[in-house]
Amino acid sequence: MPSVTQEDPKEKSLPDAGDQTVEKASSPKPADQRNKSPEAEPRTGEAKKDEGTKEEQDKKSEAEAKKPVDPATKRRTIIIGVCIGIVLVVGGVAWWLYSRTYESTDDAQVDGHLNSIASRVAGTVQAVYVEDDQPVKAGQPLVDLDPSDYTVQVEQARANYKQAMAQASAQGPNVPITEVSNRTLVDTDEAEVVNAEAAVASAQRDYDSNVAKLRLAEANNLKSQADLVRFKKLVDKEEIARSDYDQYIANAGSGVATVEASQFTAASSAKVVEEKRALLLEARSKLFQDKANSPHTITIQKATFASANAGADSAKAQLDAALLSLSYCHIVAPVDGIASQRSAEVGGRISVGQQLVVLVQTSNVWTTANFKETQLKKMHVGQRVNIYVDSLGESFEGDVENMPAASGDRSSLFPPENATGNYVKIVQRLPVRIRFHPNQRDLDKLRPGMSVTPKVHLD
Repeated sequence: MPSVTQEDPKEKSLPDAGDQTVEKASSPKPADQRNKSPEAEPRTGEAKKDEGTKEEQDKKSEAEAKKPVDPATKRRTIIIGVCIGIVLVVGGVAWWLYSRTYESTDDAQVDGHLNSIASRVAGTVQAVYVEDDQPVKAGQPLVDLDPSDYTVQVEQARANYKQAMAQASAQGPNVPITEVSNRTLVDTDEAEVVNAEAAVASAQRDYDSNVAKLRLAEANNLKSQADLVRFKKLVDKEEIARSDYDQYIANAGSGVATVEASQFTAASSAKVVEEKRALLLEARSKLFQDKANSPHTITIQKATFASANAGADSAKAQLDAALLSLSYCHIVAPVDGIASQRSAEVGGRISVGQQLVVLVQTSNVWTTANFKETQLKKMHVGQRVNIYVDSLGESFEGDVENMPAASGDRSSLFPPENATGNYVKIVQRLPVRIRFHPNQRDLDKLRPGMSVTPKVHLD
């Protein structure tokens, strides 16, 4: 039985590919029409016209896009792109090389000396001669204090000085007077010693004479006693008269008395010798004492005179101090500058060291640039610097004057304590001092605190 081939209904329903292509080409539908719902409102004639124009432009753009590109144009575009890339690379390399020839920072400002003018004495403000932002010259009066109290102190110090000078003048002649008196006293002592020595010698001679007389009396007494004994035997034998014997008895008694008298005289002479020797010793001691004390007495008089002179000098110093205190009542500007922070007011009571006004020196300014520590590798003193001042919109020339001694955190009131354990490495900044070149235009317009941008040339 022959087989019957059955056709798939799906294949029947599918149109041919060529037919589909033709159908699509022959009946294109705009997207707006395909997506348009039946409920949409009909478009106006102007909208349809714009839609048709847009479709034409889209078709034209698609046609131009499908149009083949000219090889010369494509090659020219590639060359231009390569040239632009080379220029960018060369410019980048040149900029990188140039950036290595300088270091710059915006953490910088103009600095200057701020002279705080304070009172050196206490007093009451009598007059004020400046206002804030007023230019002043060195020696120009700033403030006057009431000088009445200090005038009285000057007069008192002057009187004390005159009194001390009078005392010093009175002590001056005492030195030569003492020298003459001491010399006379020593000469007198030497004369007394000589007299005492002579008295000792005289007393010694008297003593020797009396001793000799004693010896003579003793000899005579010995003879008288011997005669008495001898003549007593003769009297007993009645060979001599009794009257002669009585005479020998008297002679013997007289001899004994004479001996006793001579002994007393000799003893007295010995005492006189001892007395004269004591006087001689006293005279010699006095001479030695006066000779020894004479230089010290003169030294004492000289010291007294020097003390009087020192008192005069002290009084003179007190007078000078009083005059200085009086002069401090007139306060003048020590330097040229601009007055600022005036706090002195007429009638106000001020104390020693109290600030009255601040003078800002504008003739001596510099730049403090806080560079990172990594920027200081090639930086040194003397390098040329270009300084741009923001407020003036101008650039000034200068050079590196000093390199920093320490980083800013070391100079702060509360430096970090890295040993506490909370350590985070931070690039530190160090202040570099930059000096402006003199005689530049508008240099007198610089003020401390102005922001600047220095550029240090690492040549």
